[in-house]
Amino acid sequence: MSIEPITGRYLTIQVDGAPRRIYFEEAGKGTPVLCLHTAGADTRQWRHLMNDTEITDAYRLIAFDMPLHGKSLPPEGYETEEYLLTTEAYIETILAIMNGLGLDTPILAGCSMGGRIALQLAALHPERFAGFIAIEASDFQPAWYDIDWFHRPDAHGGEMGAALVSANISPHAPHAERWNTLWMFMQSGPGVFRGDLSFYTRDESLVARLGQIDTAKTPVHIIVGAYDLTCTPEDAKRTADAIPGATLAVMDEVGHFPMSEHPAGFRPFFIDALAKMPKDAA
Repeated sequence: MSIEPITGRYLTIQVDGAPRRIYFEEAGKGTPVLCLHTAGADTRQWRHLMNDTEITDAYRLIAFDMPLHGKSLPPEGYETEEYLLTTEAYIETILAIMNGLGLDTPILAGCSMGGRIALQLAALHPERFAGFIAIEASDFQPAWYDIDWFHRPDAHGGEMGAALVSANISPHAPHAERWNTLWMFMQSGPGVFRGDLSFYTRDESLVARLGQIDTAKTPVHIIVGAYDLTCTPEDAKRTADAIPGATLAVMDEVGHFPMSEHPAGFRPFFIDALAKMPKDAA
């Protein structure tokens, strides 16, 4: 029997003029790293790294559930509105959480939609961060699937989401972690995965903004899995090439959900990414 070092609490912030009760977890001490989950999932994706003492001895990992995800309840009146995540709302949420937790310039590590918003923040609010680790991130990725399948009366949205996710998990991923990852998506609330994918596939493109990212002030490191169909290594390379000074690493045994599907395969790449970031973040 063992008790993990991860602690979970709630923080109430204001987004779009209304309160949001946000669940967050943290572990470790030292340089803060704000960790963002993928579309349709939650902070459980980061649990392996948050239990890794080699990392948490030097870094304070903080992960939170976006509204409507995991333990963060939807805003009041959600039943009367269609959930469609936007760049503006995503950025407002992240900055409000940073303010609420007193994080001045943390390292930002985000995966998938979290990686996309990391690059948006690198372009729009670089002064708020020490550096960016953008995982499975590209400038823009139109859907090669119909996102409406994830919220229909004649289909189980969670199982449809897990089917898409399954195609993006590496065959090298441990069996147990593959199914743990799929379980998170099968638990997603009705319409949540679709609303996140609307942001990922239809919202603001980064193509015109990449050139304004100044990596001399805030480094940008992109990590991508070789088995990622949604953000391919070619997509990530195209994006990194458009950001002067950005660096790129391709993980040969990993798919689109590295910290969850194949934590051992992801670990050395994440440690290398942290080493590329400033150590004086606060």
